[in-house]
Amino acid sequence: MLRRLYDWTMGLAGHRNADAALFGVSFVESSVFPIPPDVLMIPMVLAQRARAMVIATICTAGSVLGALLGYWIGAVLMDSLGQWVLTAYGKQDAYASLAAQFALHGGWAVLIAALTPFPFKVITIFSGAVGFSLPLFIATSILGRSLRFFIVAGLLWRFGEPIRDFIERRLGLVFTIFMACLIGGFLVLGVL
Repeated sequence: MLRRLYDWTMGLAGHRNADAALFGVSFVESSVFPIPPDVLMIPMVLAQRARAMVIATICTAGSVLGALLGYWIGAVLMDSLGQWVLTAYGKQDAYASLAAQFALHGGWAVLIAALTPFPFKVITIFSGAVGFSLPLFIATSILGRSLRFFIVAGLLWRFGEPIRDFIERRLGLVFTIFMACLIGGFLVLGVL
């Protein structure tokens, strides 16, 4: 099933309504869809490198608005739809421990999930379920998603096809290491 979803998503990249499809995929990926928008964004940028920043903007806007849907699912539908999504991603047992951590470090959790391969939809739903500050949620979602999509688009714009393999295979690891270094630096400075 995931392979068919992936193939369907890849087929959208060459369609005349690719921008709308990218917005839609980015929107639903932040709340329920299992395929990240990168699989649509990457071929779109490679096909039209001059539009890289426009494509990243579309992806970011759809993703942040979709994150608000995820937040709403957590806030309003946690007992029904929210539990179903968490179970589908195997994160239902993590709810209690994550809810406690949100009181202290919720902004970092949203930012890290927005940048790394961790399913962003899980954090968006948790944020709504625990009543995390909506303005802080929106701000960290915009920051994290912008960084993620604009870095990918910028690398594709600058280096083209040769960077595609690196992005598809290793960028999640690079973002994870970057976030670990960033948080470690703040811990060393005593900010956290």
